[in-house]
Amino acid sequence: MKITREIKTAILVITSILLFIWGYNYLKGKDLFDSYKIFYVEYQNVEGLAPSAPITINGLAIGKVKNISITEKGTLLVVLQINTDFPISKSSVAAIYDASLIGGKQVAIRPNYNDKNIAQDGDYLQGVVQSGLMDSLGEKIDPAMAKLEKLLTSADQLVMGINEVLDAKGKADLKKSLAELSATMEQFHKVAANANVVLEENKGQLKGVVTNFHKVSDNFVKISDSLNKADLGLTVRNLNATLNKVDGMMQGLQAGKGSMGKLLKDEALYNNLEKTSKELELLLQDVRLNPTRYVNVSVFGKKNRPYVAPQDSIINVKN
Repeated sequence: MKITREIKTAILVITSILLFIWGYNYLKGKDLFDSYKIFYVEYQNVEGLAPSAPITINGLAIGKVKNISITEKGTLLVVLQINTDFPISKSSVAAIYDASLIGGKQVAIRPNYNDKNIAQDGDYLQGVVQSGLMDSLGEKIDPAMAKLEKLLTSADQLVMGINEVLDAKGKADLKKSLAELSATMEQFHKVAANANVVLEENKGQLKGVVTNFHKVSDNFVKISDSLNKADLGLTVRNLNATLNKVDGMMQGLQAGKGSMGKLLKDEALYNNLEKTSKELELLLQDVRLNPTRYVNVSVFGKKNRPYVAPQDSIINVKN
C-alpha cells in the first residue's frame, strides 16, 4: 500500500503535536509516561519556591513541584508530584530549604518511620519552612555586630578617657617615665654584661661545683640503694616488736607483777628492805666501835666485855 503525501504530512503533524504536549508537560514537571502520586502541602510563605523545583528524600530526587496557588484563606497550596515506591507516612513533613546559596529553594520530605499509616494519592502533608543559609548567617551576624558595636563604643570611650588623662602634664610625665624606663633597661644590660663576665671568669669553678653535685647525687643514689637493700621494713617490724615487749614489761611493772614490780609497788617489802638496811648499818657501826665483840683475840686470857646494844638501835628496830 502506497502512503500518500497527505498521510505522511498528517502523521508528522500528529507526532509534532504529541511531542509538543509531552515537552510542555515535561517542562512543567510532569512526565506523561510515568505514574505519579500527588500530595498537597499548605504554607504561609513559600520563600521563593517555584514550580518544577526538585523534591528530595535524604538528598535523593523523587519528584518535582507541580503547581503553587493561593487559597481563599491566603495560604499557598503547593502540589507535590512524587514518583517513588518508597512508603511516605501521613505524618511526614515537607520542608522548604535552601539547597545552596545560588541553587534556589527545594522541598525535602522528612518521613516519620514510626508511623505505619501510609499517605495515599491526594493526601495533605505537614509543611514547614527551614531557615535559609542567609537567614542563619544573618542570625549569627546580628549578635556579632551588636558586640562589635559595644566594643567600638568602649574603644571610643577609652580613647576619650586617654585624651582627658594625657594633658600637657600627663604627656610630660609619660615621657619622663619612658626615659627612666630606657635608663633602667640600659643599666640592666650593663648588669647582664657584668654577670656574663663573672660567669666566664668562674666557668671552671662552676664546672667543678656541678661535678661535685653530680658526685653527691651518685652517692645519694648508692645510699638509697643500700637502704633499699637493707630491708628497712623488717628492721621497723623488729623495732615495733621490741617496743611492744618493752611496753608489756612497763605495764607489768606498773601492775606490780614480778620481783621488780613487787619491789616498786609492794610497800611492805619496801619497809622490810628499809628496816634491814638500817639494822645492817647499826651492825657495821657496832663492829667499827667494838671490834673485840666479834673478833676474840686474847693473848693473856682477858675476858671480853659484855655486849651493850647502841642506844638508838632499839628505837630504830622498833620503827
